[in-house]
Amino acid sequence: MTGRPDRTSTEHAEVNAFLAVSAARLAPKTVEAYRRDLTALGDFLGHAPSKATPRELELYVAELRARGLAATTIARRMAAVRSFFRHQVLIGACEENPAADIGLPRRARRLPRTLSPGEAERLVEAANGTAPRDLRDRALVELLYGAGLRVSEAVGLERNGVDLEERLVRSIGKGGKERIVPLGRSAADALRRYLSRGRPFLDKRHRPELFLNAKGGPLTRAGAFLILRRLAEKAGLEPGRIHPHLLRHSFATHLLEGGADLRSVQEMLGHADLATTELYTHVTDRRRREAYFSAHPHAKRRLKVSSGVPMATPKKDGST
Repeated sequence: MTGRPDRTSTEHAEVNAFLAVSAARLAPKTVEAYRRDLTALGDFLGHAPSKATPRELELYVAELRARGLAATTIARRMAAVRSFFRHQVLIGACEENPAADIGLPRRARRLPRTLSPGEAERLVEAANGTAPRDLRDRALVELLYGAGLRVSEAVGLERNGVDLEERLVRSIGKGGKERIVPLGRSAADALRRYLSRGRPFLDKRHRPELFLNAKGGPLTRAGAFLILRRLAEKAGLEPGRIHPHLLRHSFATHLLEGGADLRSVQEMLGHADLATTELYTHVTDRRRREAYFSAHPHAKRRLKVSSGVPMATPKKDGST
């Protein structure tokens, strides 16, 4: 039987070599996304991605736009292509990156949604029980809001990843990068209660993870989502609106509103690019504007009075 050759062994050998190198420094999910994106490019081209020309890549982007893909999706796919060709240039397989100057559709800049400080407090206070799982839920929500961890970082924490004496969390973020985040007194107290009166009753399998489920296994991302939605309903908040990353957004925004400097917030969030952290300054700017226009008497919109109180009319000389 004749057919198409095995592209993994011949047609895309360069892609496989690139992915092997990437696996040493990138998260497995990122490497897998690169594989899918480069395979999609190869399917469009009908030949090895390494042979792509700038014109073919322009046509590829045009095809993605015509299919109605979001600008963020197109940007992600082309980021994989650019990274692949940077590697090709680095090893001397090609002289120039054909994807370097390819124009991409502009991405709409969406501001992160956040909780107000009052809403965050209500969510935390909703976890006020004394049962082992209640103590775990309180420690989890305090950690997500008090340290700005991603949900994967929180459920991936091990017992020894938290130093309650120094009030520090040692978190492993994207790409396996480690960072140290300070922990507030409230979060430290919640973790101390959980570790002394909650976790021992859940630890039926002697697991190293900090957060455990009711059966003694590690708490999952899905489990963390369900915990927050249950707490949101109890707190009188819209459950569908509440998710772990919302607490991370709120952590960053409330720090900046409280006067923290941008670089410190960047380090605590583990952002590689300061521009990502700067999005939160736009949130605080927007809140300040909203507060100003709703509170200052000279900033409120004036309503025209059509009857009752006579309005001043200008005199013939222009004065009133």
